[in-house]
Amino acid sequence: MDLLKRQYGNTGEMLSIIGFGGIVVAKTEQNVANNLVAEAIDRGVNYFDVAPSYDDAEDRLGPALVGKRNEIFLACKTTERVGKDAEAELHQSLKKLKTDHFDLYQLHGVNTKADIETALGPKGALEVVLAAQRKGLIRYIGFSSHSVEAALTLMDMFAFDSVLFPLNWAGFFNANFGPQVLEKATAKGMGKLALKAMAHTRWQEGEARTYQKTWYRPIDDGELADLALRFTLSQDITAAIPPGEAKLFRMALDISEDFRPLDDNELARLKSIAQGVTPVFVEHNA
Repeated sequence: MDLLKRQYGNTGEMLSIIGFGGIVVAKTEQNVANNLVAEAIDRGVNYFDVAPSYDDAEDRLGPALVGKRNEIFLACKTTERVGKDAEAELHQSLKKLKTDHFDLYQLHGVNTKADIETALGPKGALEVVLAAQRKGLIRYIGFSSHSVEAALTLMDMFAFDSVLFPLNWAGFFNANFGPQVLEKATAKGMGKLALKAMAHTRWQEGEARTYQKTWYRPIDDGELADLALRFTLSQDITAAIPPGEAKLFRMALDISEDFRPLDDNELARLKSIAQGVTPVFVEHNA
């Protein structure tokens, strides 16, 4: 069964509801990366997302996409805030990913006032991204953030095509973290892309980390993963990117192949499970 696809904002682009996070292929052998990418595409994934900060993910993903680039929507990111640095990083990413353009390029992890002022200010990263768009190196422009305040501010300052943001069950129920970003992006007709749908809580100090590619404790329990991911996909979003572990990515695909929104009983069950869970992100009171 092919994955459901949804429209990306007002663009007309149709993306698979599950995205392939580049971290999945980081620190793998090239043949393993090739097989993971081929498997994802065979199962209906057409939305791929990567960043230079994901270890060697770009180095693995680029070769794995050779011959497949026209089948997918490729998103990349920059953590640089100063224009000249963002420009250098953009061209390095294009080279590593063996492509002449990105479908989506995002200002990555914009979380502070200083981030915003530099990236959107004179000679900032956004100026470079806009110039690259005019040259055909970038089709759409977005941002990612882990801050409600920063995300709301960014949406007021520039007409971004999309926002990539944590939209997580425990964050919604226990911290009011995310609903206001979703609401504003919807009002602006933006694409809404979700992170951390399958996050449980933060690793505790001294806890043995059973997954090395997530800085938070991911969900690997089948029932909870099903409820948590379907909760996020039941929101008015385009797609969700699962944790960067191959096992969990495949679990997300299994859950999503026959996606159906949560019903009232399932929502009540998830709210019950959320009691006492400390969300990955801090409370937002506004």
